[in-house]
Amino acid sequence: MCLLSRTPTESASPGSRAIIEMVITIMAYRFEQLSRKEIESMLDITLKETRVYREIKEEGREAMAHAMSRLLTKRLGELPQPVNSSVINLSLPVLQELSEALLDFASLDDLQAWLAEQG
Repeated sequence: MCLLSRTPTESASPGSRAIIEMVITIMAYRFEQLSRKEIESMLDITLKETRVYREIKEEGREAMAHAMSRLLTKRLGELPQPVNSSVINLSLPVLQELSEALLDFASLDDLQAWLAEQG
């Protein structure tokens, strides 16, 4: 039986979730030479479900958003604050689409039209 197996009661308890998150984080750091799949197999969990994974993913999204903002500024000139905020708040999949689309932008109007199409 896996030490991290969760009963319905444990999965509802914030204290238990916090302990499980802490153990998973410690294990991931302790076995840094192992791949994510090896750690998941060893612990019988999915790291994508952890808060640490979500936080790292959000940090990556934020870094990509700021990089896109800098690239757009270099290509189109200073972005108005509302446009820049729209870019900064895009989801990761939309930022990935933007990374390709920005090559076709010749003006700020092109960017604003593209953002309007995204919803």
